Amino acid sequence: MNNVASTTSDIDFVIIWVDGSDREWLKQKNHYKGVEEINAGDARYRDWDFLHYWFRAVEKYAPWVRKIHFVTCGQLPAWLNLDNPKLHFVKHSDYIDEKYLPTFSSHCIELNLHRIEGLAEKFVYFNDDMFLNAPVSPEDYFVNNVPCDSAIMNTVKMDRHGIPHVIVNNLCVIADHFDFNTQFKKNKSKWLNLKYGLGKNLRTLFMLPYRAFVGFYELHVPYSFLKSTFTEVWDKEEELLSDVSSHKFRTTTDVNQWLMRYWQLAKGEFVPRSPKIGKLYFAQCDMDAIVDDILNSRHKMICINDDNGIKDFEAAKRRVNEAFEKMLPEKSSFEK
Repeated sequence: MNNVASTTSDIDFVIIWVDGSDREWLKQKNHYKGVEEINAGDARYRDWDFLHYWFRAVEKYAPWVRKIHFVTCGQLPAWLNLDNPKLHFVKHSDYIDEKYLPTFSSHCIELNLHRIEGLAEKFVYFNDDMFLNAPVSPEDYFVNNVPCDSAIMNTVKMDRHGIPHVIVNNLCVIADHFDFNTQFKKNKSKWLNLKYGLGKNLRTLFMLPYRAFVGFYELHVPYSFLKSTFTEVWDKEEELLSDVSSHKFRTTTDVNQWLMRYWQLAKGEFVPRSPKIGKLYFAQCDMDAIVDDILNSRHKMICINDDNGIKDFEAAKRRVNEAFEKMLPEKSSFEK
């Protein structure tokens, strides 16, 4: 077993997870959705069986983390060691207002994260498809108590099967509270920075004539947040966020937790960081690259995005798990 460093930081990790193969959970979800079919193959919910590697990676690559808040609707992996002092098992009912429960919307789950009891002011948020893939330091996420991020402008990708409507909703909120010209001039060296590279800086330059926050480049990596940012946005937009939290499922009128990231960027409350720290992969078409990155730790963080288009899910799952097993063969202290 890996030895966990005795020194810790004041930074927490938060990860949300759902066991989409749980038939009781599926029955409840379908009850509220008004359908009878039970489908455990939905790419948003199906389990790749590699959650234990997430914990192994954290223990190996970020032993300095203060606490891990593991958030579920109450589901608990049989192998998880709840006696680990760094683990805080959090049920939705522990921090989400009862009037919003049960919820099957990640937007509700994410927008209320700041209410988790004992959550540190500085935290890094992970979806369950985001992994540490090499050693990271606290300074990869926060410098002088300020979140690290990459402020790169981008257009919104039009995708009827994606979430462009949610992104636009986020941008509309930002436009209500921040003037682009004022914020850009105030933080010009953060928006145009050598750490981003020539190509990414050109993206921003090409967007400047619009004189508005037209879109942000999404890295799809674990993002650094201040808990106080969530509190501030809720104070400013309580009616909107309460309405979004009331939705049992995602809707086209929603905003999501990216709004909190956009808020930090628009406000200038971030330290520039290279976007090369992480990489987004699509399991449907990037399997060779995913395996190569895991085996060679080419990026400090990776996101393995699932897709219903995978022809042989079991074969794909086996390849990823074999790669993780080769790099992370030892049980972590988070496992029984």
